[in-house]
Amino acid sequence: MTSTFFGLNIAASGLRAANAALNTTANNISNVNTEGYSRQTVKQEASDALRVFATYGCAGAGVDTIAIERVRDNFYDVKYRNNAQLLGNVSQKNYYNKLVEQYLNDDGTTGFASLYNTMTASLQSVMTAAGTTESKTAYISNVRSITEYFNNVYNNLQGLQDDINSEVKLCADRISSIAQEVASLNKQINVIEMTGTVANELRDKRDVLLDDLSKMVSIETKETPIIDETQPDRESGATRFQVWISGGYELVDTYEYRRMICVAREDDGGMGQNDIDGLYDIKWGSASYKDGDPVNELSDFAMDSKLIGGELQGLLAMRDGNNGSYFYGKSGLVDENASPLKVTVEVTDEHLMDMTKCAIPENGLIHIGAKDYKYDSWEYDGYNAYTFTIDEENLKSVPDSFTNVSIGYANDYQGIPYYLQQMNEFIRQFSDAINEITKGGYTSDSQEGVFMLTGAMDMNSAAQYSYEQLTSESKNKGYYKLRGGNFAVNSVLLADANRLSTKADKTEGESEFGNLTKLKDMFSTKKIFRGATSGEYLTKVLADVALNSSNSGTLQDTYEALDTTIQNQRLSDSGVDEDEEASNLVKFQNAYTLSSKMIQTLTEIYDRLILQTGV
Repeated sequence: MTSTFFGLNIAASGLRAANAALNTTANNISNVNTEGYSRQTVKQEASDALRVFATYGCAGAGVDTIAIERVRDNFYDVKYRNNAQLLGNVSQKNYYNKLVEQYLNDDGTTGFASLYNTMTASLQSVMTAAGTTESKTAYISNVRSITEYFNNVYNNLQGLQDDINSEVKLCADRISSIAQEVASLNKQINVIEMTGTVANELRDKRDVLLDDLSKMVSIETKETPIIDETQPDRESGATRFQVWISGGYELVDTYEYRRMICVAREDDGGMGQNDIDGLYDIKWGSASYKDGDPVNELSDFAMDSKLIGGELQGLLAMRDGNNGSYFYGKSGLVDENASPLKVTVEVTDEHLMDMTKCAIPENGLIHIGAKDYKYDSWEYDGYNAYTFTIDEENLKSVPDSFTNVSIGYANDYQGIPYYLQQMNEFIRQFSDAINEITKGGYTSDSQEGVFMLTGAMDMNSAAQYSYEQLTSESKNKGYYKLRGGNFAVNSVLLADANRLSTKADKTEGESEFGNLTKLKDMFSTKKIFRGATSGEYLTKVLADVALNSSNSGTLQDTYEALDTTIQNQRLSDSGVDEDEEASNLVKFQNAYTLSSKMIQTLTEIYDRLILQTGV
């Protein structure tokens, strides 16, 4: 037989359940505009019925309020984060591609096409008055404008690479910071949930951090219950929460986390001829690692991985993108007794056998076998072999023979290094074509001609490379030393425009211009860059950047639309809907009122039963 006050207990349980639902509804309404908040609901179930040993069997015992839980679907979280890392990747590419396009675009006044047309027009003026100093001076000045154009674009692109490099570090630091915050939240969540409650707000904070993380790198998460080995059937309430990034790097394991460390390359540790000093390599370190600790305590992070994802991959693509053109080959026999120590590397790729496309540093870091070594200089045999002179100052072991060798790494995207290399390739071929003509001609007064285009040996001095240094003394390197940053007109011509070789032969008259005709024909007919004439250089390069910008812009629009769609789907499930909460408010208010009415009714019954019947 049930207790006399059994009904009162049942009504009280309903009152408590309705009160919990009302409080939860109030919390939902209060957080309707809170970013990352997940709608909460009260989970309740019927209490275990009591056997009353009566003809009707068992009697219901009311309701139990089990937990207040978040309404959230992990399926939408995964979809959102997968799309977020794709969006982060293309958005960075799109932003920086547009900047590159602005640097290269011809404004009609200072762009390459405008300057080139002015130069060819001034060449025509020299041809009509080959003996006048003024026309020659104007022509050489216009050629100088083109060299200065390349100087400016080169420096602008290197400045952009520096900006991207700084953003890579900010991204890596933010990833490390998020890892630390997630590990801290994991501990707080477990402390609370081991008491039997659910840490809803803390889980929301963790999910917001994971959403932010997914914009920077690809992520994968896993949460598993922690089992008490002594009592396997008992739920401890604690969980093991793990986060992997970039295809397999474990960033967080419950309370422990790892850090992404940026280490600046040394001045002689560059991987590309056109790279700025101090580019960051990404390393993988423990949480305890501090700036200034030995770098050898860090492990490598695969910067060439296509699984990095997110903004970090987009930044690395723009900073290091070389369109897959990097130095690689196989070493021959290394004579460990030789001094200086040299390593000969045989190459097979065509771009490594063309010095106009060469982009390896004069000295830097070379990867031989499984180790890195510094080299002081290198030579090219003109066919398929490079010989590197190894820096022996800090040499700890002799490089392996007959093993794979590389400088830098392949990044298939067309980023800053690609555009700088394209610029250098044009400059070298353009200079070679012009110098061959001007060096072989004669001045108006029958002096031997001088070459026109060269490069500064040092950006801080006026010294320039001689024709011999660019050709015969370069040991098969051709115009390798010429780059957009040091491209210049021969100072001899700048000082005396009459040294311009206008005649093709000594026998020509003072006002004849056979050599200038050769120059004009070369400008208009000779294919010197990617199957195009020199005047079409910018068309070729702008086509690349315009295509990349268009592709990244289209992809960004696509992923932004998907982001909106997925976010709407996620919010329809976990977001707070004001109309729904208003409806719930009325429903739970009615439940509370009815439970209160039930208690009031039972109170009157007990009052009559006790006070009036004397029971």
